[in-house]
Amino acid sequence: MAGIHSAAMQKDEWLTPPAVIEALGDFDLDPCAPINRPWPTATKHYTVDDDGLMLPWDGRVWCNPPYGQETWRWLDRMALHGNGIALVFARTETEMFFKSVWGLCSILFLRGRLHFYDINGKRAKHNSGAPSCLLAYGYQNSIALRDCGLSGAFIDRVITT
Repeated sequence: MAGIHSAAMQKDEWLTPPAVIEALGDFDLDPCAPINRPWPTATKHYTVDDDGLMLPWDGRVWCNPPYGQETWRWLDRMALHGNGIALVFARTETEMFFKSVWGLCSILFLRGRLHFYDINGKRAKHNSGAPSCLLAYGYQNSIALRDCGLSGAFIDRVITT
């Protein structure tokens, strides 16, 4: 789930475009999945009712966290888990980026602005309002991100653990 706050969209729950998920391969867990989803993002889903920050994370994780003041908590958890890919706004100057991104993962800065989807599977009329990036934690995820075919600029920070 992504709580994207945009005056144009006037909603807080927006889903990752399915083409992004498809390009990245299969995931074992999505700890931020919407309760109602038109397509799966992983084999196992935790929703807001489950509190994915408190439950165990196993395998390869897909994380499109709630956007806002708490996004850093999800990225800290992803960095600690060390096996997955996250989607966030490319707010490269923020404390969150310096603490949980720079030097810890590979990054794909996506070309253009994404159009997220609503929980009914319909593409948003307006783009997200800000640039997005994908963050790959762990060696295999870095390779997957580099080779995914999504348009953008890739910064390699291969982690060999």
